[in-house]
Amino acid sequence: MGCGHKDDKASLASSQMASFSHQPHQPPASPASKEVWKKGGRMFSVLLAVHLALLACTLVSSGAFEKIAVHDYDVFFLLTVMMLIVIVWIIFYLMGTARCPDAILCRDSHAGPVWLRGGLILFAIFSLVMDVFKIGYYSSFYSCLSAIKIIYPIVQAIFVVVQTYFLWISAKDCVHVHLNVTRCGLMLTLTTNLAVWMSAVTDESVHKAHSKLKKNVTEELFRWLLKAGMRSSSAEECNCNSQICHIFKNGYFWLYPFNIEYSLFASAMVYVMWKNVGRFIDHHSHHIHHLKFRLFRRTFFVGIVLGLILLVSGLGVLILYEVQVNSSAELSKKSQALTMYYIFNIVCLGLMSLVCIGGSVIYRFDKRDMDRHKNPTRTLDVALLMGAALGQYAISYYSIVAIVASSPRDAISALNLTYALLMIAQHTFQNIFIIEGLHRQPPKEDHKHSSHQKDLYGLTFVNINAVSLRVPDSGSTLSSGSASGAETIHPAELVRSLTVPKKMNWRRKFLREISMFLLLSNIILWIMPAFGARPQFDNDTELNFYGDSMWPAIVDICLPFGIFYRMHAVASLLEVYIVS
Repeated sequence: MGCGHKDDKASLASSQMASFSHQPHQPPASPASKEVWKKGGRMFSVLLAVHLALLACTLVSSGAFEKIAVHDYDVFFLLTVMMLIVIVWIIFYLMGTARCPDAILCRDSHAGPVWLRGGLILFAIFSLVMDVFKIGYYSSFYSCLSAIKIIYPIVQAIFVVVQTYFLWISAKDCVHVHLNVTRCGLMLTLTTNLAVWMSAVTDESVHKAHSKLKKNVTEELFRWLLKAGMRSSSAEECNCNSQICHIFKNGYFWLYPFNIEYSLFASAMVYVMWKNVGRFIDHHSHHIHHLKFRLFRRTFFVGIVLGLILLVSGLGVLILYEVQVNSSAELSKKSQALTMYYIFNIVCLGLMSLVCIGGSVIYRFDKRDMDRHKNPTRTLDVALLMGAALGQYAISYYSIVAIVASSPRDAISALNLTYALLMIAQHTFQNIFIIEGLHRQPPKEDHKHSSHQKDLYGLTFVNINAVSLRVPDSGSTLSSGSASGAETIHPAELVRSLTVPKKMNWRRKFLREISMFLLLSNIILWIMPAFGARPQFDNDTELNFYGDSMWPAIVDICLPFGIFYRMHAVASLLEVYIVS
């Protein structure tokens, strides 16, 4: 497919540009047919993604159980083929599509902000380390494992490098050539990332289930249970006797949360690129704000200090929780760890809820205009925040029903109930605060009174009650300014012009403090469940109420969405901080 061959939308580029310059009020010819074809191309790529996602989901879920004749290397084979196809398409895009004449007529300034791409690179680095650990671990069993187990992490490492480079340089592109191929390629990339995410979540859940089962039973009983029910990894059947083997095994499982977040971040950026395929941006309505990230300017450090205190305290709670719950079988230490965990989270969630309410109240007095322009990135951010919060909502409501309906109730059950209620409230209030912040215009100078303020701030003494200033209008000349172009400033307006900027500055400072406190708090609330602190598996109330099969399945399905919510909230809060 050469560069000269373009779809209908791309072939209209020159005619649309000509119509914008010579006849700005005339729409392009036959817009209805072009819009139908655009929707048809999108629908085809969406159908391709849906079928591939269902196939991957079927294989991944089937490979998690022993009695189903689908092995983990079957899943790895499918994922390897999908990643290789995506790598080939990305090379074709970078070397062919992006270099065609008039391929990228405009770029979306809102897509792929630098902090989002920076987070993607950070997660990509940890994913590469995880792949190195996987290669080292599986290489220890090359004689008793399928070759695909070693090929898969190698291909995944290449895929991470190629995709990260592709998203770093092309996240803002609005492509106008090879439209259907680009749409299908982007949807295939998105589906591959989601399939890798599903595989990682399933593998991590099976590993944690095996670890808890192995801690409570003998080695012989553990082997029998694996044969009777849940699937074990192929490497479980091989002996891992060396110290370096255990380091590789524990290392890559600890790095799974970073790979999970990388797949979701990449999926979000690819989706925005897919929405921008064939898009023309009106630069008159598409405002480009050059914002500078100033962390230690115009701030009181209160939000940063409180956030760091919660972050350090949370790390201490996480370490103690891991030691007392996962490394000890004593019930008293387990109860102490759960009590400590719930108290910390109740305090943290309560503070976050109050801060979010305060931020929403401040927004009520913010006079900045709402940004109502079309923005696929912001639309996706809001959808992900609302959708990912459903996972934690589901866990909280299941916990509330189990605690209320169970008896007897102890102190841990009361703490668990308070924790579940606060989790619902905090998600709700935080979503409201973030969505309001994302829809606000960045601060800008007030040009209406800038000439007045420039003269007034230079005065040493101003008798407001006795002086009425007459300042010439900017559009009038000196001769006519005193006759008809003069603008009278009354004392009340003078006081307002002198005090309003200071009030606006205070509001923005408080919004920055709130954003930074919530950002650091969400980081610790992401770290704790991502690295093992999961009281849903250690609290017996829900487990006894819903059973050993239903409750773990609910948590395994919903908890990854709750973990992703925290990381996505961090990125959104960083944007709110910069815009404030």
